[in-house]
Amino acid sequence: MFFAFTGVAHAVDDSVEGGVVEKEEAVKQTLNSLGIKGVSAVDPSLSQCVKLGDSEPLALHSEGDVVIGGVFPLHYVASNPHFDHRAFRWMMTMVFAVEEINRNSSLLPGVKLGYRIMDSCDHVHTSLRALFSLIRTTQSESSSCLSDSPVSYFATCTCLTDKHMYPSFLRTVPSDFFQVRGLVQLVTFLGWLWVGTMGTTDDYSHYGIQAFSNQFRQQGGCVAFHLTIPKSPTAAEIQEMADELQSSAAQVVVVFATEGQLLDLLLELAQRNVTGIQWVASEAWVTARLLTSPHFHPLLEGTLGFSFPGVKIPGLKEFLLNVRPSPKPGMEFVNMFWEEQFGYPQNNSVSFDLRYTDSSYTDVSQVRISYNVYKAAYAIAHALQTLLNCDSAGPNKKCTKHKSFTSGQVGETKHGEISNQTGSTECTKCPEYYWSDKEKVKCVAGVEEFLSFRETMGIILVALTLLGVVLTTIITIVFYRFRSTPIVKANNSEISFLLLLSLKFCFLCSLMFIGRPSVWTCRLRNAAFGISFVLCLSCLLVKTIVVLLAFRANLSSSRSLKLFGPSQQRALILFTTAPQICLCAGWLLAAPPVPFRNPTYQIVVECKELWPPGFYLVLGYIGLLAFVCLLLAFLGRKLPDTFNEARLITFSMLIFWAVWISFIPAYVSSPGKFSVAVEIFAILASSFGLLLCIFVPKCYIILMRPERNIKKGITGKYPR
Repeated sequence: MFFAFTGVAHAVDDSVEGGVVEKEEAVKQTLNSLGIKGVSAVDPSLSQCVKLGDSEPLALHSEGDVVIGGVFPLHYVASNPHFDHRAFRWMMTMVFAVEEINRNSSLLPGVKLGYRIMDSCDHVHTSLRALFSLIRTTQSESSSCLSDSPVSYFATCTCLTDKHMYPSFLRTVPSDFFQVRGLVQLVTFLGWLWVGTMGTTDDYSHYGIQAFSNQFRQQGGCVAFHLTIPKSPTAAEIQEMADELQSSAAQVVVVFATEGQLLDLLLELAQRNVTGIQWVASEAWVTARLLTSPHFHPLLEGTLGFSFPGVKIPGLKEFLLNVRPSPKPGMEFVNMFWEEQFGYPQNNSVSFDLRYTDSSYTDVSQVRISYNVYKAAYAIAHALQTLLNCDSAGPNKKCTKHKSFTSGQVGETKHGEISNQTGSTECTKCPEYYWSDKEKVKCVAGVEEFLSFRETMGIILVALTLLGVVLTTIITIVFYRFRSTPIVKANNSEISFLLLLSLKFCFLCSLMFIGRPSVWTCRLRNAAFGISFVLCLSCLLVKTIVVLLAFRANLSSSRSLKLFGPSQQRALILFTTAPQICLCAGWLLAAPPVPFRNPTYQIVVECKELWPPGFYLVLGYIGLLAFVCLLLAFLGRKLPDTFNEARLITFSMLIFWAVWISFIPAYVSSPGKFSVAVEIFAILASSFGLLLCIFVPKCYIILMRPERNIKKGITGKYPR
């Protein structure tokens, strides 16, 4: 499995089968068709940074049951090869991650990860040579090897998002699509509408500059010039580019490149004491060490750009500081770094301490690319955990070491997709309203799911609804039979009967939520629920006001109760119910809920709110009336027993509020048909609360304590 610098990894054709030689030949043909000749003909200056003499290219390696390959731009080629301390830190971060994974007994129990890391020299040709060497070596040495699945920590090119061309390419770094959009917004916000662009011949620069230029022009900007830095620029080419930059009227230059590719040009510009250029850097070099070098301050001061978020990896700094050279094979890169850092060979390592050095290698306060390397290593480890059946390991916690696998297995088939070809790198999405079977190899017609009258939950809710209707009917009959008694006549018996009728509607409207949603049930159910509850609360509001006014009249012989007679009470009920009726009517006429087959949770048939605020406005108005009722009833809760109905209303409103406050989070978090069940439960619970709190105490007096159902009894003058 390759964890690779993908400046070249995307050139490998994953569809080519066979051995390494056939793959290498296929890559050569691909490059030749693109006009890149002579894959094996590498510049002489490149060979010295990846191999010694005619031997195999150098590699930092450690054996393991599964070997992960890595390619890093340890050297970059300018006038002379330069050792990149930052890239060496990336390389050692991979080593740190692999060793950390090996120490974690729960991640890959019984499996040791190895690594083989090579230098790309930040060059396509040497990257290819390193890649072919990795394929040959890992296939011959590793017991498990997946040689065609690059996981990139640095390749941001938008071209790599094409899953048809690069089906098994993965990365832990965002695409340039987001960076380009941010850079365009940055330069246009600052009013820089006349800019130059500069890049290299690779896909990273090509696609990045192309996307930037297109979006920049759409925002009214103009590209003054574009400079392309050759792969191995000559001194004359460097001077020509420097001349063009100096002579251009555009003072803002947007650059998509790496620091190694820019070094020769920047050295030339610094030597000429060029100043006044506003550089806009891509993420590949915006945090580069050369930006902090005093030599480049006059030239690069004020450079702007976007970088990846910086993080701190626990334990990384201590690991990096303890790296030591060694004469053992496979430690050549570490020895190169040590000699580059201190200028002495490895046998003098005891005298030197990396803690006292200042370089991009030891600066790990806020790592960015290193974190992408770290995440990529763990992504591979977690994929291996699934592939080697580590999750289903027995009591001894061992993975299946010698299991073979292909690039098509770095992933899984999702909840509504199928994959019926072994080794396929892509899943096929099932048609709308179809679902994948248990094995996820074929699509089957989705079974419609809704809260049915026949299922257990539906039967229970229907039974509770009918119980509520029956109880309301019985209480209505009792009140009608004893309508001439004082306890029924008190506080306007007409309002009591209207309250009972509205409660019956509250119970019955819950039935509209059960069964397969239709056009009419979707339109009417929330409207019926909203209007029924508002009518119920309006009656309670009138009752509460009457209680308060009656007590006031009893104390001060006030005529206020006479002024709030039956006609005024009916008017208040109509006045408080009318806004809800208008709201529901407008909602249903403008954007009524419609039946909708939601494939998110199987095929759930539900009512889709075309205008979600409508439902919350209905709930909000109910809440407003309930709050007013609770407030007024609370004020009258300590009135003498003569007017104890205020206490009953207070208690019923507390239950009402408790139910509906609990409803909102439960409704939002419940999937599919369960959200409907939650709403029905809230309707039934609050309806039962009102019915039992308001009317059961009165029925108890009427039926069980008839001696108290006289005028003296309800005025408090009859002894208990």
